[in-house]
Amino acid sequence: MKVVDMHCDTIAALAERGQEGWSLQKNGFHVSLEEMEKGDYLLQNFALFVALQEGKNPWDQVTQLADCFEKQMRDFRDRIAWVRRFPDIQKAQGQGKMCALLTVEEGAVCQGSLEKLRLLFDRGVRMLTLTWNYPNELGFPNVTVSKEGDGKPDFYRPQTEKGLTERGIEFVREMQKMGMIVDVSHLSDAGFYDVLAHTDRPFVASHSNARAVCPNVRNLTDDMIRRLAERGGVTGLNFCPSFLEEGAEENEKPVLDAVVRHAKHIADVGGIECLGLGSDFDGIPTPKGLEGAGKMPLLDDAFKKAGFPASQREKIFSGNVLRLYRDTLPQ
Repeated sequence: MKVVDMHCDTIAALAERGQEGWSLQKNGFHVSLEEMEKGDYLLQNFALFVALQEGKNPWDQVTQLADCFEKQMRDFRDRIAWVRRFPDIQKAQGQGKMCALLTVEEGAVCQGSLEKLRLLFDRGVRMLTLTWNYPNELGFPNVTVSKEGDGKPDFYRPQTEKGLTERGIEFVREMQKMGMIVDVSHLSDAGFYDVLAHTDRPFVASHSNARAVCPNVRNLTDDMIRRLAERGGVTGLNFCPSFLEEGAEENEKPVLDAVVRHAKHIADVGGIECLGLGSDFDGIPTPKGLEGAGKMPLLDDAFKKAGFPASQREKIFSGNVLRLYRDTLPQ
């Protein structure tokens, strides 16, 4: 079953290794070319993930990550094609190559500048996750920090009041014009509805599950799933244990059954057409039973055993996201 995965953090992991000789071809991470080939991948979205840090310029950071990504694409262009338009995907398929789509996770890298957003697009970025876990110039994340206790993020209390800023609204409108996909994973509940109100094309939650199955605020409510589906959008099943089941990470429970439970719920609420994959590989603790890209055939087997026919599995593993890319990316 061909795989299209809307989110991984492998480029940031590679960049952290610096000059140690690790590459996209073979490494100790969840995602490598060798593991992707074992998993029968067609396309992997590679996020340039920037964790905001005091004293560091986020634009400089994302530029350095883009340099790292481009080097990997040059070094292994015989095995993986960097795609910017939907016809590029079709061409790579015809050549028997895998595909890479470039994305950014953390809208703050643009520092509120539409010019920087356009520079990212010119550099090949085709999806932007508007926030990570911190407020930025564009909006607010779905994480609150308690004033009591240790001040750690609270992933069980959604942010329902603060959404997109005025600049954030400008950004999503400009992204829609350019053909850069809006990604609402990490965005607050209020921000989700702001995106819905200020766009009219499909958007994604690239790596988010169902909150009714696991109440972590990184997941979507049933109403969000329905609204996303009505817009023609897709949510990508996230393999992070703590987004799949409360206590799963601490107990090191296998995740395959939990992924299937989320998929069943999302399909029941929004229809099979709004389901995709968004592993979050190399940005999460290693999920037991899905330890990397090479294990994806095991996920296909789990869906098959759960009663998903081949036509539905094809939509989840690749078809729905490819349809969205056909409808949103430049032609």
